[in-house]
Amino acid sequence: MTSFFFCGSWLLVASCQNQNSQANAIAGQPDSNAVIKPAVVTQTVQYDSDDPAVWINPTDPSQSLILGTDKETDGALYVFGLDGKIQPEKVVKNLKRPNNVDVEYGLQLNGKPTDIAVVTERLTHKLRIFSLPDMKPVDGGGLEVFVGETGDGFRDLMGIALYKTKTGTIYAIVGRKNGPTNGSYLAQYRLEDNGTGTVKASLVRQFGLYSGKKEIESIAVDDELGYVYYSDEGQGVRQYFADPEKGNNELALFAQTGFTEDHEGISIYKLTDTTGYILVSDQGANRFHVFSREGTPQKPYEHSLLKIVNVSTKQSDGSETVSVPLNSTFQHGLFVAMSTDRTFQLYRWEDLVGKDTKTLAVK
Repeated sequence: MTSFFFCGSWLLVASCQNQNSQANAIAGQPDSNAVIKPAVVTQTVQYDSDDPAVWINPTDPSQSLILGTDKETDGALYVFGLDGKIQPEKVVKNLKRPNNVDVEYGLQLNGKPTDIAVVTERLTHKLRIFSLPDMKPVDGGGLEVFVGETGDGFRDLMGIALYKTKTGTIYAIVGRKNGPTNGSYLAQYRLEDNGTGTVKASLVRQFGLYSGKKEIESIAVDDELGYVYYSDEGQGVRQYFADPEKGNNELALFAQTGFTEDHEGISIYKLTDTTGYILVSDQGANRFHVFSREGTPQKPYEHSLLKIVNVSTKQSDGSETVSVPLNSTFQHGLFVAMSTDRTFQLYRWEDLVGKDTKTLAVK
């Protein structure tokens, strides 16, 4: 999953004004035992809500979209407004167990920058790709991945995160239900125009350790810092370079203690290009662990636990953050998480960290 931070670029936002001068404490921090309620709950999907993504409208952020998968053999990719209401004309139906979804901006198709949503379709072993905001297919019926894999569940797609380099190349990093433990669990594909305005995917590497304990679903990419994170359920969160040219060595394994059950959804809230927070779902406890995005000069890949947040979402395994103002409700961005009641729940960022500031004190 890709988180969103636009400061001094094509989306000018008020949140950029004081991000370098935030205090290192929470003003009016919520009670650590309190259960935080969402500002908006979406209308229900038909079967099984699973994973959200957010598309920020560059000309009017209040018209941004929440995308969410409905995981079933006859599933769908739902589209909601910030009011939580389904926009039926944009919903993509008849997907074969869509699992996760992510959004990226500016893929060149027919010579024009095109925003895209990419969905993993588990039963067909394909990536499904749709242009935004019109939700039209641009994948020629889908792109097969993990071709030639024969292990049980080795082609059953789950997680997806998109990575855009500073030069504009876009990659899809894809996970599956099961895979090898030899450091090749994830696959990374370069997405580009095939010459006819349709997306093609080219495999560039396979990487990533897997404990073999449970499965790997949630994947998140930090475009600015160039890292990919994924939840090895029952083990922890693993960190690698997102750039395939920087190698396949694991940089960190963190979030290993204090989780009730599975490590699940990962999302990144960005205060600046280099600072912010990594939120990881403690699925069985209905809460999120908040870690520092940045390390220290001595330990650049060390992520300190800053806070644990109890939320009203149930058994959440998919989440996303936005760190720019969207409308009068989400003035500091939003946090969205799936809930097993077939909804997606939208939280105000300040409700998670405090009323007066966006920063957390490092323990």
